[in-house]
Amino acid sequence: MYKIQTLNKIAKAGLNVFDDKYTCGDEIENPDGIILRSFNMHEMELPDSLAAVARAGAGTNNIPIDKCSEKGIVVFNTPGANANAVKELVIAGLLLSSRKIVQGVNWAKTLVGEGDAVSKLVEKGKSNFAGPEIMGKTLGIIGLGAIGVKVANAAHSLGMDVIGYDPFLSVDAAWNVTRAAHKAASIEEVLTQSDYITVHVPANADTKGMFNDEAFAKMKKGARLLNFSRGELVNDDAVEKALANGTLAAYVTDFADAKLLANENVIVLPHLGASTPESEENCAVMAAQELKDYIENGNIRNSVNFPACDMGKVEGTRITVIHKNVPTMLNKISSVFAKDNVNIENMTNKSRGEYAYTMVDVTGECAGSVADDIKAIPDVIRVNLYK
Repeated sequence: MYKIQTLNKIAKAGLNVFDDKYTCGDEIENPDGIILRSFNMHEMELPDSLAAVARAGAGTNNIPIDKCSEKGIVVFNTPGANANAVKELVIAGLLLSSRKIVQGVNWAKTLVGEGDAVSKLVEKGKSNFAGPEIMGKTLGIIGLGAIGVKVANAAHSLGMDVIGYDPFLSVDAAWNVTRAAHKAASIEEVLTQSDYITVHVPANADTKGMFNDEAFAKMKKGARLLNFSRGELVNDDAVEKALANGTLAAYVTDFADAKLLANENVIVLPHLGASTPESEENCAVMAAQELKDYIENGNIRNSVNFPACDMGKVEGTRITVIHKNVPTMLNKISSVFAKDNVNIENMTNKSRGEYAYTMVDVTGECAGSVADDIKAIPDVIRVNLYK
């Protein structure tokens, strides 16, 4: 019986992925796997039994990745599962930034109690909330992952010119993005040519604060910026300056910050990007499937700390090894099988940074002593045996 601990409320569709070989709940002790959404694991003690953690969402800032890697705990996320939900909100953000819809709605509510005078007051006051159409304007997209591609295609369908930049553009993304989109050679090209800019990149050492005074200085006067990715990507002080000097006409963000809440040209949404029942179900199902496939077969896909590696369903006996990415490791692992007279039927090895993952299918039975012998090899972190 496998044990799965839930650290947040997980959509029923996700939990249904686990069959009668599993027991799931928030009070599970010594779990084989953990599935969560936003729960902060940084102060949590990680049990030795824990083999994998799956985040039902894209961001993993709430998970101690380095600590998990050191213990051989695979961390999964669910890229693309909430992409449509975020895309729809980005398109709404485009319209909100242009047409002063929020400001108009808030003003209309002040007319409560005006009775028959409301119609005349509306006609008199509506000119204060005029804004440009998005059709024919240029949308710059920084980051062409699952969300960025969907935004590009939707914006093109709405009549916008699209320019995108992503130095790590995947083959899948390249196939899926509209051919009408122009591929920029640099972020500067996006900044200088776009009427609207939306950013879809992770927050890391290279991207935090990427929208700063220098970036805003390169943008068109009156541009509009949308941030539905991570709050840390945008420097709030720089935003205030850009709004004050007219570089930015509006800033729409899904990340509340006390500094910008009162600015009339800032629209702050309460982190609604993935807040749809469809998105929550998609993320939960995907996270559960990743956990289940790793726990039962050792396959890794969509991990943020170990390489993707898939040898299909276990048909006989399989041993997987998480180890440091160092020379001669494969020879050392293979020599253990040879010493114990175990025939290797299939073997694959992938690396990612300082870590690597080796999967070995063997012919016939394989005693637990083989796993123990492999575990004794220096720089081996974790060994799993599947039968």
